[in-house]
Amino acid sequence: MQVHRDLNHLPEFRNAVVTIGTFDGVHTGHRFIIQQLEQAAADCDGETVIVTFDPHPREVLMPKPNNIRLLTTLPEKIALLEQAGIDHLVVVPFTKAFSELSAREYLEDFLVARFKPNTIIIGYDHRFGHNREGGLELLEAEQQVYGFRLIEIPQQVVNDLTVSSTKIRKSLQEGQVQLANELLGYPYFLTGEVIHGDKMGRQLGYPTANLQLPDERKLIPAEGIYAVRVQLAGHSNLLPAVMSIGFRPTFNGTDLRLEVHLFDFNEDLYGKLLTVYFIAYIRSNQKFDNIDDLVVQMDKDSAQSRAILG
Repeated sequence: MQVHRDLNHLPEFRNAVVTIGTFDGVHTGHRFIIQQLEQAAADCDGETVIVTFDPHPREVLMPKPNNIRLLTTLPEKIALLEQAGIDHLVVVPFTKAFSELSAREYLEDFLVARFKPNTIIIGYDHRFGHNREGGLELLEAEQQVYGFRLIEIPQQVVNDLTVSSTKIRKSLQEGQVQLANELLGYPYFLTGEVIHGDKMGRQLGYPTANLQLPDERKLIPAEGIYAVRVQLAGHSNLLPAVMSIGFRPTFNGTDLRLEVHLFDFNEDLYGKLLTVYFIAYIRSNQKFDNIDDLVVQMDKDSAQSRAILG
C-alpha cells in the first residue's frame, strides 16, 4: 500500500475507486466497504483509494480537551488498512482552510482534479464542503459531467457503521473487551514505550512494564485487571501476560498507570515498544488493607489470566 500525505504530489491513479472516511478502528463494518471498493476496482481494472483526514476534523472544527478518543492512531490505521490490501491511502491534512472549501470546490478542485475517479463509493448521508452543503445529490447531478460512477452505501450499512464505532468505544470504556473484539474483528490493542516506574511490582514479586502511549487521544479501556497477550516490537510471537489499568488504590496513587506483567519473562524492556492485545476483563480495581492481601489477589489474577490464555 502506498501512503500519500502531499496533495500536490499524488500519482496518476489507474481508474481510481475512491471512498472517504475516518476509518477509525478499521472494524468489521469498514471491512464491508473495503470489500465494495475491491469489487468495484476489479470491475474496472482499477486501484482502491481510501481518503482519510489527519487531524480528525472534529479536532479542528470543535477543539476542546478530550474531544476525540481514537480506536486507532494514524500509524495503527495505516497498518490495518495495509493488511486489508488497500492500494493507496491518502492522508489529507485537515485545516480550517480545507473545511471552508465550497461543496463545488471540494468536488472539482479536490475530488475530480486530484483523483480523477472512475468510481466514488460514498454513504447516503455523506456531507462535504463548507457548512456541509454538499452531498450525494451534488455528486449524482455531476457524475456524468465528470465521468465517474457513483455507488451509494445504503442507510442500513451506514447506520451499522455508526453503531459499531459507538458500541466499540462504549464496550471498551465498560471493560467489555470481548464484545469490542468481536465488533472490531481483532483484539483491541495499545502500543507504547516501556518507561521506568517506581519498581513497586518488582518488590511484590510481580515486575511490570509501565507503558507510555505515544498519542494521548488513544482510547484506554476501563480501569481494571485484564488477561492480555503482548508482542515485542520486531517479534512475531505473542507472550501471555496480565495487565492493570488504574490509579493503584492500595498505594493511594494519583496518576493512571498502564502496567503489564509478562509471565515467565525477565528480560530488560526499558525503552522498547510493546503492543498489548486485550483478551478478557478479569475484575475491577480495589483497595486492599495490606500488601499481603494484594499479593494474594495478584496470584489469583495471574492464575486466572493464565487459564484464560491457555
